[in-house]
Amino acid sequence: MASLRLCVAAVLTAVLAVVEGVYAQNGEIAPGPAAPPRPGGREMVPAMFVFGDSLLDNGNNNNLPSFAKANYYPYGIDFSGGATGRFSNGYTMVDEIADLLGLPLIPPYSEASGDDVLHGVNYASAAAGILDITGRNFVGRIPFGRQVQNFENTLDQITDSLGADDVARALARCLFFVGMGSNDYLNNYLLPNYNTRNQYNSQQYANLLAQQYKGQLTRLYNLGARKFAIAGLGLMGCIPSILAQSPGGRCSEPVNRLVRRFNDNVKVMITAFNTSLPGAKFTYIDISNMVTDRGCCGIGRNRGQITCLPFQIPCPNRDEYVFWDAFHPTARVNIIMGRRAFSGDKSVVYPINIQQLANLDV
Repeated sequence: MASLRLCVAAVLTAVLAVVEGVYAQNGEIAPGPAAPPRPGGREMVPAMFVFGDSLLDNGNNNNLPSFAKANYYPYGIDFSGGATGRFSNGYTMVDEIADLLGLPLIPPYSEASGDDVLHGVNYASAAAGILDITGRNFVGRIPFGRQVQNFENTLDQITDSLGADDVARALARCLFFVGMGSNDYLNNYLLPNYNTRNQYNSQQYANLLAQQYKGQLTRLYNLGARKFAIAGLGLMGCIPSILAQSPGGRCSEPVNRLVRRFNDNVKVMITAFNTSLPGAKFTYIDISNMVTDRGCCGIGRNRGQITCLPFQIPCPNRDEYVFWDAFHPTARVNIIMGRRAFSGDKSVVYPINIQQLANLDV
């Protein structure tokens, strides 16, 4: 048993080294990559607006009649604000990106008011999808279409304060971060109580999502957004909840094929947007190489059969895990991915990284 534990520890060390792009030395986990410097510590963009699901949600579901909530311990165990509604032990990916851009942490739409909105708003909602029907098993959630409506409400509020011309100029410099699609598979297409798989084959469904996604992003563009960072999907066939469905703890290649079709469509869409939407610049964040691991907090095989429960004791060595619970990365991995999206090369983010996008005149 001792040798098995040593083997597992060695594998996890290698896994995190690959995610970080650095190698551990002397059998220890190497520290994460240093944060890229910001010129003069200034704010690189006026604001960041965030749209997404539980990977980015920072509290919008807290007061909804929803089963998709994370405002309880041990969520937030390593975050200074405690259990805020982030589905992580600490930072999300966009928290790290906000830091790197010189912005304060972006407030959730459910709590933002007054001057809070001037540095941006986070509209992300756990269980939300590109399709309105996605995530209905969790009851309350805010689909992407309604998140865009909420942005319109914020826009009206900002316009009343600053005036239409100033808002238009400022919006063109703001960053719009969007990460959608996970739940359209995990909490729609792959669930037996949805009829989606009987209506669409895998390619037809990926095309349906791309068509809807294109319309929603175009709507943001028409509202004044110009700088977009779009996160692709990770290989969800290798997350703890899917691994737990296999007696051998193996990745599901059928699920990963679904993800690849979706990501391929998003890449084609982004390429088209960059030529067809005047003044817009879209960049794609490739997180499909996220690796396999068991969860730090959960129950059952790979700690993925039941996700993190209230007051459950999580693993003490959280920095050695890729996944925090059955679905979501640890804060350490979120920070690593945020830094790579910010300043990484084209193997991770393309055609330009977020730092270059922020500095771009559009």
